[in-house]
This record gives sequence, structure tokens and C-alpha cells, in this order.
Amino acid sequence: MSKYGRRKAKKVGLPPGTLIHVGERKTEQVKITVIDYDESAVRESTITKVEECYPFKDSPTVTWINIDGIHDVDTIERIGKNYGIHPLLLEDIMHAGQRPKIEDFEDYVFVVLKMLSFNEKEQSIDTEQVSLILGKTYVISFQEKEGDVFEPIRERIRNAKGRVRKMGADYLAYALLDSIIDSYFLILDKIGDKIEALEEDLMARPDAKVLQTIHFLKREMIFLRRSVWPLREVVSNMLRIESKLIRETTGIFLRDVYDHTIQVIDTIENYRDVVSGMLEIYLSSISNRMNEVMKVLTIFASIFIPLTFVAGVYGMNFKYMPELEWHWGYFIVLTIMAVISIFMLLYFKKKRWL
Repeated sequence: MSKYGRRKAKKVGLPPGTLIHVGERKTEQVKITVIDYDESAVRESTITKVEECYPFKDSPTVTWINIDGIHDVDTIERIGKNYGIHPLLLEDIMHAGQRPKIEDFEDYVFVVLKMLSFNEKEQSIDTEQVSLILGKTYVISFQEKEGDVFEPIRERIRNAKGRVRKMGADYLAYALLDSIIDSYFLILDKIGDKIEALEEDLMARPDAKVLQTIHFLKREMIFLRRSVWPLREVVSNMLRIESKLIRETTGIFLRDVYDHTIQVIDTIENYRDVVSGMLEIYLSSISNRMNEVMKVLTIFASIFIPLTFVAGVYGMNFKYMPELEWHWGYFIVLTIMAVISIFMLLYFKKKRWL
């Protein structure tokens, strides 16, 4: 399924809240990892049964439940039932084409956003939907596949670095959100390098390959904008909602995330303008090159028009043309034609057409 537009054909005609996976299946088996911690200790495990997650719902410690794989209806449904997640939200979790958004319920906050990565082999941007459920003492994250940008957070939890072990579940949700947004800067650095290299190629040799790269970058920037722009509203709503789950102390950090989001959006808009300008430069370069070719051809044609006229006149071979009997007539006509050519070249030079 294309990252530029996902279809909901599977869900047409089904009742609201019907759980069905929409999107590319990116992992064969669902993997559930649990990190349970407080300021003094941390317990990390990989569980094989969904029921093992249930005791953490009312645990006094902070629990991070991470689920890799959203295609298993039974797993998603059982976790949602135990943690009281609305069926419509479970439906959104399993639909990988969701627009980034936030929904505030009394007992939990639901957040959807896009986690991006740069594919070095394809030189393109890969996307993955991440859904977060923030509860009183827990955070549940749903990912399409194993592998993410959260490893630094895991290390901070394990090694008790920073504030994460001293803060609540809302700070953990902030840390996950911040990690995803910070990864956007790495993507933008890669895109910036490609744009700089493309600018050099555009100035040196504006060919069909350059045009293809420009169109590819335009599509990538459109995709980036669509993935990131709604995130501004998500973070802004997290700051405005009056939820008992998000404390004032965490709001300070969320404001920093909001600033980072604005920086990312501004950079994307700048890159879009640059790429659009590069397309205009390419078209101008091709037009100028065509004009130069046409100018040369026009000059040659203009020079040969009078020469053709002279040759045509003396090619008529009428009996009483006096010049036909001249001994030096042929050389005189050639001289006249050479003088005409030189005169026209000097005239074009004076007019700066050459």
C-alpha cells in the first residue's frame, strides 16, 4: 500500500468499531515487551501471553507496554478490553493510515503520530504509525514493526539517567513523543544533503535525471508535510487539555516539543520552496538552452537566405543574362556572397545577437 495514500476498501460496509487491520503487514508475530519501573528499580521482560499485561493496569509503578505488530485482532482486542479502550480507538490503532491526532478520555489519552526513518538503500523516507495510550500509571505504545527510535529512552530507564525514573507516565509519553520528533531532524538533514547535491547537478547538467530527482523530492516533501503538519495541532492540544493525567510539570517539556515541531515544519516549508524553485530553474535552463540553439540556427538561416537568393538568380540560366558570359563571373558572385556573409556576421555582432 502506497505511503502517499492508503485505502479503506476493506472497511467499507462494516459497522463502526469493527477491528480489521488496514495497511501493510510488517511483522509476522506480535511482540510485547514490558518495562516496569520506579525511582529505585526497573523490571524489563518480553511476554508471550496478553494476560501478563493485565496486572500492570493498577500498578503503583510506571509501566511501559510496547506492542510490535498491529495486525493481530485478538491481541489488540484483549488488551483494549482489559484497559477499557474504546472500540473506535482500537479500530484507529489497527488502521495504519491514520492522520496524527489526539483524543482525550477521562481515564486515558490517545495519541496517533508517524515515526519516520530514512531508507539508505532506496534513498527514500519510510513511515510507520505509532499509537500511544497514556493512562494514570502506564503507557501503551502500538507499532507496526519491531525497531524504533526509542532505544535511548530504554537506556535512560535502565541506567536511571535523566528525569524519566523520577517522573510519572505522562513524562514517559512526552519522552516518546520527543524522541519521534527529534528523529525528524535527522530525516531533514538527509533531505538537505540531497537538495544541496541536486543544486550542484542542476547548475552543471540539467538533464532528465535531475528532473526525475526534483519530482521525487517534491513527492517526499509533500509526504513529510502531511505526516508532520498535524503534529503541531496534536502537541498544542496536549498543552491545552485539562486532563488529570498530564501534570503541569510535564507541560513545560511539552512546550519544548511544540517548539521543535514548529522548527521541523518551518524547515519542511523552506525545503518545499527550494525544491519548487529548483523546478523553475530547471525549466528556465532548458528554455534558455533551447533559445540558444534556436538563435544559432536562426543566424545560420538568416545568413544563407541572401546567399540562396543570389544562387537562385544565377541558377535560372536565361539566355540573355549578361553575367553568364563573364570570364570572372563565377568568382565575382562567390566574392559577393562572402561579403554578404561577413557583413551579416558583423551586423549580428553589433546588435549583440552573437
